[in-house]
Amino acid sequence: MDEFFPEILFNAFGVVPMHRIHLIQLLSVIAVVLFMWLGTRRMTVVPGRFQSVVEMGIGFVRNGIGHDLLGRKDGERFAPLLVAMFFMILFMNITGIIPFLNMPGTAIIAVPLTLAVISYVTFIYAGMKKSPLGFWKNSLFPAGVPWPVYIIVTPLEFISTFIIRPVTLTLRLMMNLVVGHMILVLCFAATHFFFFTAGGGWAALGVGTLAFGGAFTLFEILVVVLQSYVFTVLTAIYIQLAVAEEH
Repeated sequence: MDEFFPEILFNAFGVVPMHRIHLIQLLSVIAVVLFMWLGTRRMTVVPGRFQSVVEMGIGFVRNGIGHDLLGRKDGERFAPLLVAMFFMILFMNITGIIPFLNMPGTAIIAVPLTLAVISYVTFIYAGMKKSPLGFWKNSLFPAGVPWPVYIIVTPLEFISTFIIRPVTLTLRLMMNLVVGHMILVLCFAATHFFFFTAGGGWAALGVGTLAFGGAFTLFEILVVVLQSYVFTVLTAIYIQLAVAEEH
């Protein structure tokens, strides 16, 4: 657990404390900016391999999430946010399985909470801009409910929409990566113990824990992509519900 509370290495600009995870987060941001810049700076009609990869990633988020959930108009409108959110989470997640980094940038609460706040503010902004009265009516007074029942339903809708959403967005992203990191640490720490400390016949168990570590690393790649996708999809769904005429 101490890995999630690393020592301060230095103070950036003399005032901002920086530790190992901060540097990993900074590296992730630089990597995603370079990825986008290098893939789009010299775009051609017939794309090269790297441009194709970038275009495929952007198209996946813009079309597969933005257009499918929000429609073409709102999908294009919110595509920059959704694309930036997806790739930022993806690049910060993937550092958890990169040798010598071995820590996802989303494994401390600052980044998931910041992204959840952005999602929260965005769907409220979208709903308020579309129709302030309709947004609050749809959020707190769902259609088809008898008026006396609103005494119970409205407080529950308020808690669900304006409190539980940002909390669950934050915790889902953070805890999945924390748990994945801890499983990998346990597998490879056990492997090291059986091979180099226990020795003898215990090395056979080390082979098993090493195999489990390799399998969980592949599984963690799936989790990395899935969590990036889920967070972005949920943000799009919240925006869609906010701008819907009636739900």
